[in-house]
Amino acid sequence: MTSSLQTSHIGLNVTDLDRSIAFYRSLFSFEVAREGSGADRRFAFLSQEGTLVLTLWEQSEGSFTTGSPGLHHLSFQVDTLEEVRAAERKLQELGAAFQYEGVVPHSEGSASGGIFFTDPDGIRLEVHTLAGVAETGAEAPVPAAPTCGFF
Repeated sequence: MTSSLQTSHIGLNVTDLDRSIAFYRSLFSFEVAREGSGADRRFAFLSQEGTLVLTLWEQSEGSFTTGSPGLHHLSFQVDTLEEVRAAERKLQELGAAFQYEGVVPHSEGSASGGIFFTDPDGIRLEVHTLAGVAETGAEAPVPAAPTCGFF
């Protein structure tokens, strides 16, 4: 392995490609870099500033289940607390389900933190920032463990 190893993109199975494209584009202003459809093979590649970030594959039924091995949650990092709050406002408009009320720290006294919510298929997501959360006075919902691990 080389030292240049990094995560490239995340692929998610979704039940309704059009709904998921609309959700992620509205929340993150992603661009549709590529979209394909054929017999049981609908997909979309979502990018930001020309970089592939997320691929959506319409090949699922039901809702995301937390009791099976696989993805725990997907986290997006932004630069500022205001960007987290802007995402929170957009998610409220979209009717997203939140795990906790408001911006919460990653752990008790942590400067980092964010919002924890689900997408239309119930996939657990997080938008967080590395600084500024401690100054809000918010308490960690899970004081003895990382907040992101228990939603």
